[in-house]
Amino acid sequence: MTMMPRELWTAAQVRELDRRAIEEEGIPARELMERAGLAALEALRRGWPAARDVTVLCGGGNNGGDGYVLARRAREQGWQVRVLALADPAGLDGDAAAACTDYRQAGGAVESWHEGDVLPGTGPLVDGLLGTGLDRPLEGRYAAAVEALNGSGRPVLALDIPTGLHADTGRELGIAVRAALTVCFIGLKLGLFTGRGRACAGEVTFAGLHVPPGLAAGLEPAARRLDPRQLAHWLPRRDRDAHKGRFGHVLVLGGDYGMGGAALLAGRAALRAGAGLVTVATRPEHAAAMFAAQPELMCRGVSEPADLEPLLARATVVAAGPGLGQAPWGQALLAAALASDLPCILDADALNLLSEHPRAPGRWIITPHPGEAARLLDTGPGEVEADRPAALRALRERYRCVVVLKGAGTLVAGQGAVPWLCDAGNPGMASGGMGDVLTGLAAGLAAQLHDLERAACAGVLVHALAADDAARRGERGLAAGDLLDCLHGWVNPGDDADLPA
Repeated sequence: MTMMPRELWTAAQVRELDRRAIEEEGIPARELMERAGLAALEALRRGWPAARDVTVLCGGGNNGGDGYVLARRAREQGWQVRVLALADPAGLDGDAAAACTDYRQAGGAVESWHEGDVLPGTGPLVDGLLGTGLDRPLEGRYAAAVEALNGSGRPVLALDIPTGLHADTGRELGIAVRAALTVCFIGLKLGLFTGRGRACAGEVTFAGLHVPPGLAAGLEPAARRLDPRQLAHWLPRRDRDAHKGRFGHVLVLGGDYGMGGAALLAGRAALRAGAGLVTVATRPEHAAAMFAAQPELMCRGVSEPADLEPLLARATVVAAGPGLGQAPWGQALLAAALASDLPCILDADALNLLSEHPRAPGRWIITPHPGEAARLLDTGPGEVEADRPAALRALRERYRCVVVLKGAGTLVAGQGAVPWLCDAGNPGMASGGMGDVLTGLAAGLAAQLHDLERAACAGVLVHALAADDAARRGERGLAAGDLLDCLHGWVNPGDDADLPA
């Protein structure tokens, strides 16, 4: 296996990479299939080192051809192999037909699989059914085969992409294989890393198939993965004569009645991000409790926009939304913040108010989850999740600001044509307050970096990495406050990065 690249591609782009490898680099398609099968066997051995029997389900295209190569190579190495075909071998053509023939000539048998058949063997299963060309819901025998794989109770290795997963969007096409491990060939597919892809693909490994470097020259990827090594470029060591006035002043707006904890979490995260000063503007009834909880915060009770004016005059960045509510108090504070022309990180109720009362775009980072994104786009959460990259583009086009579309495989769109994707993080983050921590973190970084896109990317990545640290004892029961003590190391990454910013 080769190192995981940062670039993510659509299915059409990977087909173009295949074409270049074959037509321009002179690598026979059959050779690429052979390399893919060998890489898949290597992944199988690494994933399940004690296994010595495998059942391979093969479809009728090149994905099935990769499965036949894996089956032949596994038999050569002494594995007990069963191949179940969903497509009649007599109807195969091209390289898939050649791979099937080679497997049979080497002594391998091919059995037909029919709906209701039990999957034989006790070892891992291999999904070689359908590849990246699938763009419609599965039905018939293929849907039944996916159900059988998922219901087998045995681990599944998916070849290139789990059958039933849309390669571009991460949408589940009716039903998709739930793989334990996916080995991805030539180029990483965007759909593996966002939406349902995170659940269906399991662990993702990459096999470049030894194609020459530079194969993708001139192609713009569909997205780039955020890499922890970038943090050293974005967050370098501070000068030895640094003082707090050089690291900005974050103003957090939020904490309506009963929701003071959200504003407190955001303020604490801004402190942990390294902001020089942090003020929380909240309901007067909450200020004393916040002082007691976090004495480093400056907490100010505000009853009306006039109370906010001197705080806005001193602020560098505003974080609006955590516990803000949608009552007149929250509406008035948000309106004053947006009128100030300060950079704003908008989340939670700030986004809900924005969806109801649109404004001319400003210097913002908006951080919607799918439900909030749906309201901002006048659609439904299902439509957002069905094509998260398209929803990101729509949000960027409508609001003309930096957009963070939260969820499994969080996406970030800034000024550049290529969005960013975060593949760190874990399901323990599905709990209240996580977004408040991200809002404060992004605001604290924006106060220091003076670059909203970079602050959004660094904030999303640090947030996810800290959550992974905090979840080492388990994901269930992870609380947003657990991340705060884990932020410190990630916002001080050191100097040993080797990636461009």
